[in-house]
Amino acid sequence: MQKFKSKFESDTAIIGVIHVRALPGTPKNSLEPNAIIDHAIKEATIYKDAGIDAIMIENMHDVPYLKGSVGHEITAIMTLIGHEVKSNTQLNTGIQILAAANKEALAAAKAANLDFIRAEGFVFAHTADEGIIESQAGELLRYRKQIGADHISVYTDIKKKHSAHALTQDITLLETANAARFFLSDGVIVTGNHTGIPPNEVDLKILKEHLDFPVIIGSGMSIENAKIYLPICDAMIVGSHFKAESFWENELVYDKVARFMAHIKG
Repeated sequence: MQKFKSKFESDTAIIGVIHVRALPGTPKNSLEPNAIIDHAIKEATIYKDAGIDAIMIENMHDVPYLKGSVGHEITAIMTLIGHEVKSNTQLNTGIQILAAANKEALAAAKAANLDFIRAEGFVFAHTADEGIIESQAGELLRYRKQIGADHISVYTDIKKKHSAHALTQDITLLETANAARFFLSDGVIVTGNHTGIPPNEVDLKILKEHLDFPVIIGSGMSIENAKIYLPICDAMIVGSHFKAESFWENELVYDKVARFMAHIKG
């Protein structure tokens, strides 16, 4: 918990998501790299001006996602974007590269001097849109040691959204969180079933009651429900709510971010 608290000044950090435009080589790509980078910097500036605590970049437009790895062109441009976002805001900045391209995310974070990654497929296994995602904890944290990146936190999804968990239906969320902690996760991310859906409130209360360990909400936060969840988490990752019509593909709206932050901090 001390490592987590040292990265965030706020009692409950709000992490705003930049859904990076579709990257080179992916089916929906229509922009040149400079335009993609400029758009990310624009959104990062909006977040900083609106008072966000931290930023996370994510390649969510790169559908359909590859499983477990991406090409060098993706890692390269995500590294550039991460560097520019952090340089222009001086905020704690993290990265996720879909789907479960955790080593690539860690490499980008190391090169761009970022603060954390969001990793899926850290412990146990689940069936996602891309297929079966298996545990990467052992390989990922050995890689982190090899590249001298122990200062970069690895926050890990458990029982994550958009996935089937029949393989682990006899393992509770708390047991999964304890396994992630045992495997040296720096904090667990809990989501609802889908993007925009909040996690189960009772489940979060159980985690906070039994764990002295960072618990991060990874979906479904809005100005309407955020204060309900504040006492039972250590951070919130917010993306869709900050967009026009609260839809992740739309443009980021300064007023929505500013109102949310004023509501949370007030």
